[in-house]
Amino acid sequence: MENLTIFGREIIDENAIRQIQRCISEEDLGVLTADAHYGYGHPIGGAVAYKNKISLSGVGFDIACGNKAVRTDILAREVNIARIMDEIFSRISFGVGRYNHEPVDHPVLDKIATAEFKPQRKFLNELAKPQLGTVGSGNHFIDLFEDAEGYLWIGVHFGSRGFGHRTTTGFIALSQGRDFTEMGREGSMDSPPILFDLDSQLGQDYIEAMNLAGEYAYAGRDTVVEKVLEILDQPTVTFSVHNHHNFAWQEEHFGENYWVVRKGCTPAFPGQLGFIGATMADTSVIVEGVDSEDSKKALYSTVHGAGRVLSRTQAAGKKKWARDKNGVKRPTVITQGLVDFGNVKEDMAQAGIELRGAGPDEAPECYKKLEEVLAYQGDTIRVLHRLKPIGVAMAGNETYDPYKD
Repeated sequence: MENLTIFGREIIDENAIRQIQRCISEEDLGVLTADAHYGYGHPIGGAVAYKNKISLSGVGFDIACGNKAVRTDILAREVNIARIMDEIFSRISFGVGRYNHEPVDHPVLDKIATAEFKPQRKFLNELAKPQLGTVGSGNHFIDLFEDAEGYLWIGVHFGSRGFGHRTTTGFIALSQGRDFTEMGREGSMDSPPILFDLDSQLGQDYIEAMNLAGEYAYAGRDTVVEKVLEILDQPTVTFSVHNHHNFAWQEEHFGENYWVVRKGCTPAFPGQLGFIGATMADTSVIVEGVDSEDSKKALYSTVHGAGRVLSRTQAAGKKKWARDKNGVKRPTVITQGLVDFGNVKEDMAQAGIELRGAGPDEAPECYKKLEEVLAYQGDTIRVLHRLKPIGVAMAGNETYDPYKD
């Protein structure tokens, strides 16, 4: 059996293929899904099954980034989508900090206060409490959808925010013999992945810390969905799906035990549900994993989105961020990007999609088409629901966020 499986090779950047080849040894297994593109250390849209190691680079900086979607019992046509999107955008914070100042409490905060990996405890008041229930920027979103029967859905996409980011940078420092609180050298995109031996203290500490960041990310997505339900006057939830797609799990494949790291890659075991977001203008999907020979070779993994074809800098141009006289970070344009975001907003309005925030680096033209990407996954998944976007909220292009994907 070959130890690397690639879905949609013809639409994947060769840099991503070379990158995953550097991530696997003879005893490991690798997968690229059809949305794969070049990333840091590991390609985004890939999975690697490691025999005796766990990969910090594979999990990435946004530990436990993932999606949650719920279907409500109300019809989209009965909702004033523009008003709801205004309230979502004003009450829920995108980027650094909280705009709404509505206190959030959750049992995961108690777990962070008594974290087994003690260095994480210091992030409780600095990052975890104030950022619980915030969404972040980059490709992170709160969307409203309408399904084929006319029902209103809520979908969210984000991860563990600053808590996960600082956990990762701390372990990068530890991997280089530094203290957790020091700044480690991140290296280039083509740097070898940072791997921890499973039987080492560092490896076990990382697993413990990663799992806690995963709980925090789940709590954050639950909190945001609950807030949107509150804004909608508490409709009944009739269906729910929730997944990480930047994480590592202990799994059995082909009769062997592995630690499987998925980076921008959705787990899709037989019967397992997943929410896969498209671009802001295209149809997203709810999928179910299917048992097949291709599924086995895929390590029961599938895409997490459409997959980028334009980098953020290509799309939006290059900016320099500096603090103004009030101490607020603001951008200065150095080079123009390829995307005319004014045209994008006009297209969204004509399509009847209420857009709040976002920027040229999230324009539909920056991505592949999700339907094409899904077709390359073959009989590894089946689509259960197609969701048409009717409201999209993302951080604005002027929002500075060091934790963006």
